[in-house]
Amino acid sequence: CRRADPARGIYDHSNDANPVKGWNHLFIPYCTGDIHWGRSVVEYSAEGGAAPFLLNHQGAVNAEVALRWAKDNIPQPETIFVGGCSAGAYGAIGWAPHIMRDYPDSKVVQLGDCGAGIITDSFLRDSFPIWAALETLPEWIDALDPNTIDINTMELKDLYTEVGKFYSGQTVSQYNTVFDNNQVFYYDTMGGSGGEEQWSLKMRDQIYRISEEADNFRSFIAPGDEHCIIHRENLYTVDSNGDGSGTLLVDWIRQLVDAD
Repeated sequence: CRRADPARGIYDHSNDANPVKGWNHLFIPYCTGDIHWGRSVVEYSAEGGAAPFLLNHQGAVNAEVALRWAKDNIPQPETIFVGGCSAGAYGAIGWAPHIMRDYPDSKVVQLGDCGAGIITDSFLRDSFPIWAALETLPEWIDALDPNTIDINTMELKDLYTEVGKFYSGQTVSQYNTVFDNNQVFYYDTMGGSGGEEQWSLKMRDQIYRISEEADNFRSFIAPGDEHCIIHRENLYTVDSNGDGSGTLLVDWIRQLVDAD
């Protein structure tokens, strides 16, 4: 599990520049290897003749319990910021439509921090069924109904686009760095080719295609190759040009949260 440092990034309640200073924070840790979407228990074989072992891919179950607690304890928030880093970025967009449905009178802003979804076809085809992840998709959005979609043709773009169009009064968004070292590593490990240049081209192409279809989608691409930002101290210093002359990321997030 990755534990958030309560003194850094969006968790720093002493920093006046924090767009969510003083807000209630519900932190859902990532421990199940299924990007917060899983509902299965899987037996895996081990190398070297070791005994098989079980993994509880129960990320969706964990998320549901946490969100149910939030609904019971904070039933009518004015604004909800749904953010997540890396695997949490996929959790953020995966659960955003559920939150938008459950809080129809709240403003909901989703931000996927360094989770662009540039993966190989084989990973999508092989992993999602094992996790039973399709069950987490919002079946009330026709284009995302797990009973009718073709997993072999689905992209993360489709999730952002369809959620954005269905909830046109809300906001969906992504933050990435142009050569994210972690996302490039996993893309290569999955069998992707072309290294950071090819990953970057695919990432930017997907951002463009989402923007073309969903008017309420926003994106911020920073220079460099750092992975994740919302829990880091440099959340307050990163800018779009990388030299202090561009838009500050923290100001951009504040606009997402505050703007009508």
